[in-house]
Amino acid sequence: MKVLFVLNDPPYGTERCYNALRLANALVKKEPETEVTLFLMADAVAGGKKGQKTPDGYYNLERMLKRFATGSHRLLLCGTCMDARGLTDIELLEGAHRSSMDELAAATLQADKVLVF
Repeated sequence: MKVLFVLNDPPYGTERCYNALRLANALVKKEPETEVTLFLMADAVAGGKKGQKTPDGYYNLERMLKRFATGSHRLLLCGTCMDARGLTDIELLEGAHRSSMDELAAATLQADKVLVF
């Protein structure tokens, strides 16, 4: 099965990105053959920035995304949204890739399920 997650909210301030990653990781754990793509857009692209510092005991989206991106899963960030927020390719965590609406459209058409957070 192919599952596409589209994340829109900022990495901190709400728990939508956090919960989306929890669900994505649970899906992979339960069904390892599931192909999962995370597409970060709007304020969610900030979650793909390396060097995030959070208080002890608080979740860190960078660490969660790094664990996710080390597998065979795709971590894509909207290039237009990155540009609007001044986020460059050099600032992205390892495994994250600049993407586009065309790539999101293709992933949407290929996905069996699309979940939007």
